[in-house]
Amino acid sequence: MRCAVGCGQLQRGTDRGYGVGDVQGDHQHPTAEGLSCERGIRETKNPRGEWLTEPLIRRGDQLVATSWDVALGTVAAELLKAMADDPDTVAVLGSGQQTNEAAYALGKVARGGIGTQYFDANTTLCMASAVTAYYDAFGSDAPPCTYDDIPEAETHVVWGANPAVAHPVLYRWILDSAMASECRLVVVDPVESETAADADHHVQPEPGTDLMLARAVLAQRVESGGIDEDFVENYTAGFDRLVESLPDVQTAAETAGVSRATVDELAAAFDAKTLLYWGMGINQSTHGTDAARMLINLCLATGNVGPGSGPFSLTGQANSMGTRVCSSKGTWPGHQAFTDDATRERVAEAWDVPLDRLPSSTGPGPVGIVDEINRGHIEACWTVATNPAVGMPNATNVKRALDDVFLVVQDAFRSETVEHADVVLPAATWGESEGTVMNMERRISRVTAVSDVIDTVRQDIDIIAAVGNRLADGLFDEPPLEPEPVFDEIRDLTAGTPADISGVSYERLEAERAVRWPAPDETTEGGYRYYDDGSWSFPTESGLARFSPASYRGVPEPTDPTYPLLLTTGRRAEAYNTGVRNDDETIPNARVHPETAGQYIDVVDRGKTVVESRRGSVTVTLTPDDSIPTGAIWLDIHNPEVNELTLPAVDPDSNEPNFKQCAVRLSLPDQSSPVTRDGVLRSDTIGDD
Repeated sequence: MRCAVGCGQLQRGTDRGYGVGDVQGDHQHPTAEGLSCERGIRETKNPRGEWLTEPLIRRGDQLVATSWDVALGTVAAELLKAMADDPDTVAVLGSGQQTNEAAYALGKVARGGIGTQYFDANTTLCMASAVTAYYDAFGSDAPPCTYDDIPEAETHVVWGANPAVAHPVLYRWILDSAMASECRLVVVDPVESETAADADHHVQPEPGTDLMLARAVLAQRVESGGIDEDFVENYTAGFDRLVESLPDVQTAAETAGVSRATVDELAAAFDAKTLLYWGMGINQSTHGTDAARMLINLCLATGNVGPGSGPFSLTGQANSMGTRVCSSKGTWPGHQAFTDDATRERVAEAWDVPLDRLPSSTGPGPVGIVDEINRGHIEACWTVATNPAVGMPNATNVKRALDDVFLVVQDAFRSETVEHADVVLPAATWGESEGTVMNMERRISRVTAVSDVIDTVRQDIDIIAAVGNRLADGLFDEPPLEPEPVFDEIRDLTAGTPADISGVSYERLEAERAVRWPAPDETTEGGYRYYDDGSWSFPTESGLARFSPASYRGVPEPTDPTYPLLLTTGRRAEAYNTGVRNDDETIPNARVHPETAGQYIDVVDRGKTVVESRRGSVTVTLTPDDSIPTGAIWLDIHNPEVNELTLPAVDPDSNEPNFKQCAVRLSLPDQSSPVTRDGVLRSDTIGDD
């Protein structure tokens, strides 16, 4: 399982040495039944990254080999020193690349051992807006629908996503269903993506206007009488308030850069049983939560909330779902409210820690944590299976922040973040680890090791437990830990919650391969959520699904005469996450419309130019591509250079950054500006606010 689709894999260890020798799809796994994608196979069997094989410690300007005792002792001493002043002087950043057990253990250390509010994970960089919208509408995280609904749908609307590249196995199911008689595929994307090329209808709004387009479509449905009045009246709340907030259809269409006829055609897609999928094109925006809310509103208003239909956010990382359910990042395990007194007491008792040690706030998100470092409020930071030096916006500023704290990096590969570390803890990776993960449709699967690791590498959960016990004595059993008792601890804490996995055991997973939550007992598993035989009930106070109004604020950094082009980002088929283990592209490739390329031919030198924002500049190769809108530049979000450019503005409700739109310009390599952040020269310093 390499991305959030959750395709089951059969792995075999190497005949010599250690590592994964062969990988193939598992035909007995209920998720993909043997299907797999080339990228997932390749990066599991033959990752291209530089493996970390021993602990490292900084001596002057160099990272040098050390022992585990020295590494762990140094980490514990520095974290304890920071904690003595204030637990909030320590930050912890986790990942959707950990097992459920490791993610849970890291949250236990951060929230219960340290007691810091500054704990988050890179899942906030991709899914937080969708999660917030789900909670607002349904009172619970995660899609109501499952993969079983895909062949039942009559219309598939893919909005701000490119599953043909990002989720190829899932996309095969979508395409198979859409090609059936009387079915169709509708794609909403400013770019003519690989997915859009297959569409029966492709809608191309102006970049950054998805929210306005969705409001236009909903206003059209209201105007034309296309509302499921029975469903709205009996199972929802807040519809009248939503209607009052909607814009004029024509005005909204013009703002989105589409015709009224296009709005009418897109609105008609919801007449049939419709699955509405969305991805980072919606989420990674300062209005990502509002846009996701509006897509959910569309499903609610048209009655598309039942088997074969509904709002389906597409997750990227392999265990983003498990991190949200288990790690105590935004909620306590099982999606329990962070501020609920009874839940806090239950967690403190289960962890055997003082109740007043648990932080009262979930924190400001990863971008906010970097801001707190820059303000001098955080002294130490521990990153686990994540690469913030590349994966966060305004990367130059992030690297500067990482250099200003005592940085502990725990990873399997030598990432860009490792180069800023004071201590490096080498961890096992897929094929070497034991535990469980969850895919985007809520299925839990086992992860098993087919290879031992060398003595100088340890499993994530064992490293976390070793650090945790040094910070809070007795937080875990003495490592190495068996993951099953840790999973049982998670099961106990989720019993009776919206994300109940108490009926899922290792024994059951061995027999069934994968089980979808909620699973409150050992024989049942979750299907379509909130629906039972023609009736709906939602885990909100009223039991009703909730509509949310939203207003459009525009992109946070519009183009202007100085920076006249709009940067947008997306995935390449060859790369995933920050490319540490699967990518060898060094110079980013910028795709621009031929008309745009022609306007800037004077700043292209032997096929290369410089893309420059107010935060930094990046040398790129330039490729004319008429699938890109005029006036826009498309770059791979996961290239190590690209986030030198992007904007650290965040969604006010979810703290998810705006990776998708920022103002840029092109210049010749020897004429690019030295600015790195809002006009501040590289030789200058940035104040503490």
